[in-house]
Amino acid sequence: MHDVTIRHNPERQRFEVLVAGNLIGKAAYKEYDGGGSPQRIFYHTVINEEYGGQGLAGKLAKVALTETVDEVRAIVPVCPFVKKYLGKHPEYAAATVAVRSAHLEFLNAALSARA
Repeated sequence: MHDVTIRHNPERQRFEVLVAGNLIGKAAYKEYDGGGSPQRIFYHTVINEEYGGQGLAGKLAKVALTETVDEVRAIVPVCPFVKKYLGKHPEYAAATVAVRSAHLEFLNAALSARA
């Protein structure tokens, strides 16, 4: 597949996959200050069904997680896809923190406020 762009959209708190300029997937997150250490809680990754099976979610995860590490933020994998990806990519282990109840409470409150 050609003309694929993966970009960070911090205003919408997500990383996006575009094909020919059209949004076809995202990895959504919330920023969290875990007691002085900035963290990024990844909670939802999705690729439009017609683009499935092309490895785009993996490419999206790689860009999102690498940029998170480069920004000196910890990765909090609430999203099942991100959690699975991290299991196959130990190079992110040092930057990953276990999901705690405080993360889930923060995430639930943030997502409820948005609705």
